[in-house]
Formats: sequence, structure tokens, C-alpha cells
Amino acid sequence: MPELPDILAYQAALEDQFVGRTLKRIDLKSPFLVRTFEPDLYDCQGKPLASIDRLGKRFVWRFDGGPVVVIHLMIAGRFHVRKPGARPKSKADLAAWHFGPKAIEGGEIDDGEIESTLMLTEASPKHRASIHVMQAGADLAEFDRGGLDVLAASLEAFADRLTAENHTLKRALTDPRAFDGIGNAYSDEVLHAAGLSPIKWTSRLSDEEIERLYTACRQTLAEWTERLVGEARERFPEKVTAFRPEMAVHGKHGKPCPVCDTAVQRIRYADNETNYCPRCQTEGKLLADRSLSRLLKGDWPKTIEELEER
Repeated sequence: MPELPDILAYQAALEDQFVGRTLKRIDLKSPFLVRTFEPDLYDCQGKPLASIDRLGKRFVWRFDGGPVVVIHLMIAGRFHVRKPGARPKSKADLAAWHFGPKAIEGGEIDDGEIESTLMLTEASPKHRASIHVMQAGADLAEFDRGGLDVLAASLEAFADRLTAENHTLKRALTDPRAFDGIGNAYSDEVLHAAGLSPIKWTSRLSDEEIERLYTACRQTLAEWTERLVGEARERFPEKVTAFRPEMAVHGKHGKPCPVCDTAVQRIRYADNETNYCPRCQTEGKLLADRSLSRLLKGDWPKTIEELEER
């Protein structure tokens, strides 16, 4: 699922390329994509796209004189710029948004041909991406998960939210009701930067560790946001992924930690995995992988040294 830096990169690219343009036509391939009945999604046609805002991991599109469109990409949803007039044809294509020229000087809308097409895709058969269409001025509180914006929060607010419930750090950071926009990938990077174990309980953190985690969250998210937004303003982000070569530990199982050269380890569960450095984060201890450690039982190595010996 796109996380905060990716969402902000998409927002910057979409604003640069589509805000101010008139939506000429919508080609909807999958009716299931739209989860509301009124207003009609097609009421956006013929209206200029006035703004694109962010609400957690959702995009809020506002049209002049039209409804508000709330888009959630979920795990596999993505935006792509296609040639003008391209229709949704492939299995992954869900909807095409066709835009005309931007407003000409004086605010008048040039009633020209389609100049740009944005395709919404989903590379998953589970169809989790969604669109909700709301009346202009409608209360969007139902879409707000209430997560704290770490980049705007004080240390005190961060500490209060982190310790409000007792969870592992990995779970706490990735809970959208607790923190805004931190998912599986950036939680790994944040915890590595802070030098903290992903399974440490929030109730057992010292004040110094909370401050360290707060600083790591802000620095990691800010650095990646600056990088990705800068790239998005030069070229539309066609390949939004949770696995990037510059990341320290996420997706780097078996590769050397950039700090200490120790092999990065992982914990796998369901469709996700947590990556960490045992030397930098867990005092040399290997965390038990649920499936593999159960299989190996007593043969599961407990430390880096045991692992290296084998």
C-alpha cells in the first residue's frame, strides 16, 4: 500500500498535471469500484478539477461546481498517465479520467479536446481499491482514521499516542488509528534508524527511546518525502513500490545492514514481513519467525553468532 511519502508524491504529481483541467470524460470499467450511489460519479464530467487533498491514505478530489471524489488505492491500486483518450482495456485497468486543457487566462475554460488521460489500475483480483462520491461540502469524517501526523506533531503528542495502548512498536507504528501514513515499509526504516526492536512493547520504552523514535519517524518520513516528491515533479511516479534500493532494511533480507554489515533478518506473517538488523536493533538476538522457527524448533538459531556458524 502506498505510504505517506508515496501519497504525497502522487499528490504533487497529480496537482502539477491535472488540477485546473476540465474533466472531459470518465470511462469506468469496473462498476464495483464506486461504492456510493449518489451523487453520480459522472456528475464530475465537464467540471474543472479544483484541488487534490489528502485524508490519511485517501485522495480527495474537488471539482468546481461538482461533487467530491474520495479515492483509496488500498494495497495494489496505482495511478498511471496514459496517452490521451486511452480506454481501460487490460485486466488491471479500472477507470480512465480524460482531461482537457487547463483554464486559459481570465479563468475561462478552453473547450478543447482531451489532452491527458489518467488511468486508475489495481494489480490484484481482490478489488480493494475504492471510490466514494460525496456532495460538495459533505462531512468526510467517516474517512478519517484519526492517525497522528508525525511530521506536524510535538514530541508530547507523539508520546501520548504511542503509549495510549500497549502494542509492539511494529503494530503501533502501522496502526492507521494511531499514526498517519506509516505502513510496513517505512516502519521498518524508522525502527532501524531508531535502533529499536520491532517487537518491543510500547509500555516498556524509556523517555529516551520514545524521543529517539520520534526523531527517526520525522527524519525518515521527511527525507523520503523530499526525495519522492522531487522525483514526481520531474516525472510522474509510474512505479510506486515499497521496495527501493536506497532503503536500509525493508526488503533487504540477507543483505548487509548499511550501518554494521550484519545480514538483515526478517519475520514473516500472513502477506507481510518485518525486516530488521539484529545487531543494530535487537542486541544480537534473532527474532523467531513464526513459520520457520516452528519448523526448526530447537534448531532455530538464537543469536547472530549461531546463525553465522551454520
